[in-house]
Amino acid sequence: MLIKLVRKYLRPYLGAVGLLLLLQLIQTLANLYLPTLNADIIDNGVVVGDVGYIWRIGGWMLAVSLAQMVCAIAAVFLCARAATAFGRDLRHDLFDAVQGFSQREMRKIGAPSLITRTTNDVQQVQQVMLMGFTIMIQAPIMAVGGLLMALQQDVALTGLLLVIVPVLGITMGLLVWRMLPYFRSMQARIDKINGVLREQISGLRVVRAFVREELEVERFGEANRELFETQLGTGKLMAFAFPVVGLIMNVSSVAVLWFGARRIDGNEMGIGSLTAFLTYLMFILMAVMMSTMMIMMIPRAAVAADRIGEVLGTASSVTETATPVPLASLNAGAGPRGLIEFEQVEFRYPGAEDPVLQRLTFQAKPGSTTAIIGSTGSGKTTLLNLIPRLFDTTGGTVRLDGVDLRDLSLADLRSQLGLIPQKAYLFSGTIASNLRYGKPDATAAEMWQALEIAQAREFIEALPEGLDAPVAQGGTTFSGGQRQRLAIARAVIRRPHVYLFDDSFSALDYTTDANLRAALVPHTKDATVLLVAQRVATIRDADQILVLDYGRIVGQGTHAELLAENETYQEIVTSQMSLEEAA
Repeated sequence: MLIKLVRKYLRPYLGAVGLLLLLQLIQTLANLYLPTLNADIIDNGVVVGDVGYIWRIGGWMLAVSLAQMVCAIAAVFLCARAATAFGRDLRHDLFDAVQGFSQREMRKIGAPSLITRTTNDVQQVQQVMLMGFTIMIQAPIMAVGGLLMALQQDVALTGLLLVIVPVLGITMGLLVWRMLPYFRSMQARIDKINGVLREQISGLRVVRAFVREELEVERFGEANRELFETQLGTGKLMAFAFPVVGLIMNVSSVAVLWFGARRIDGNEMGIGSLTAFLTYLMFILMAVMMSTMMIMMIPRAAVAADRIGEVLGTASSVTETATPVPLASLNAGAGPRGLIEFEQVEFRYPGAEDPVLQRLTFQAKPGSTTAIIGSTGSGKTTLLNLIPRLFDTTGGTVRLDGVDLRDLSLADLRSQLGLIPQKAYLFSGTIASNLRYGKPDATAAEMWQALEIAQAREFIEALPEGLDAPVAQGGTTFSGGQRQRLAIARAVIRRPHVYLFDDSFSALDYTTDANLRAALVPHTKDATVLLVAQRVATIRDADQILVLDYGRIVGQGTHAELLAENETYQEIVTSQMSLEEAA
């Protein structure tokens, strides 16, 4: 997967990569040429006292060094540019893939893991790319070139490399082998710590309310300790690697100096040649070490690439048709739009023995309110989520204005809907920016009207900044009831053909609830309203009420009809009020 990602996302930058390769080649060759020039100065200039020769060759060395410096700077610039562009494009595609996921895929992979994959995993692959453009290009040229230049200086002394290089290679290989298990588990450890941290931040008030700070500190400490132990294991091996490599390189230098001195004493090589040979030895050993270090990074990057590939390769269970029905053809010329029809609808989660929803058949008509009530876990929210296709049915058909939802493009379908989710979520920004999620070109007058309908105008006007009042991520600067009213205003300002209220009045007091529903009546008179609620008082005036029990419709009718005939509805009503109050 790592190679596949590199091949795909580097394709637009092949020109820059080709130039980078050329610059790295010139830089490395210049680097390899400098010790030979230095040896030449020592043997033919310093030893014989030829000052002119020293100046001449020294000038040439300076020119080569300047060329090397220019190539190095240009190569680093191109390398950084290509690697960061690679990371940018990969994150963009990851984000696009996640945006297309249904709730099923989101639950399968999990939000903490998706965050880690989009940030840390991409960073791991990008880092390998950055190192690869430098080390993996430079190291082979340096090793082969260093060997050839060392042979040019002294063939006999090059025999030491037959011992030194394998020893260094085997040592680094053993260290990499020991590090692999740590690299494989590190990303999973980061996922876990992200998950625990995200859960604790989201549930901070619950933690404090139940005085469970110590327990949560323990949970986080456990996840933190696992990551610490994994990283510590890697760190110990890395800490052991550097002294071992340093020892091998120093012993190698001593051995070269020892045997080289004997050859100089026998007039078999010059002092300059020994100096150059020692430099080439360091080049070769550094190339071997850098390559091995790079190889150490590849397993972790490969794990990260597999995790990224899993996200990119996960197809959404909610797919779009290749030939969507045009939006204009929905109920064309047949009066108000927004007719929702369920026909023998079934929904089953993957791997579940029993379906959540079973054989649901009903209609929700424009200009009417259809309320859905039932015990916890009866499938009310799941039913509502089928309409915007957050899930797809596993049986039966859901239609909008006579057209199967799967025959519409997702953008067209969702443009007809105004969803107020069970958990009212606000985005960081301002009141105005949150309302414009519903209608990007909304005017101030439209926003104030929507706030008035949602019974939110009064508390927004009390804020010094008004519509420009800041909103924290998730809307935590407002109470639960205020968030619900702002979420309702965000849907109202859109003026959709279908309103989906998913228990959106639960945090409101009875007076505000009644006032809000009364204000909605003229605004939604031509729209289809589907309303999920737990409170009987919220739904008693609905045109039809569906009573769900274990995913089945066990009652359908008005409040009065169900109260007279339906035992399940009677139980729900009597758990909240007396029969006299209900009547």
